[in-house]
Amino acid sequence: MQLTAIIERSPDGWLVGQLEELPEVISQGRTKEELMENLRDAMEQLFLANKEQAALDNAGRDVSRADLKVA
Repeated sequence: MQLTAIIERSPDGWLVGQLEELPEVISQGRTKEELMENLRDAMEQLFLANKEQAALDNAGRDVSRADLKVA
C-alpha cells in the first residue's frame, strides 16, 4: 500500500505533513526524511489507539477477528 503525504513548509521552516488517505495523521519534521518517519510513527500510533478503542467498544460482545492483507 502506498499513501500520499501532503507537505507544506511552515513559516518557522518546519515541514508539516498530513496523510491524504488518513487526514487525522499529521506530523512535522526538519527534513522530508524526518517528516516521513514521523508520519509513519503517527500512523502507527493512530492504528494502535483505534485497536485499543475497538477492544473497549467490543468488550463482552461475541466478535471474531481476521487478518486482512493489503497489497
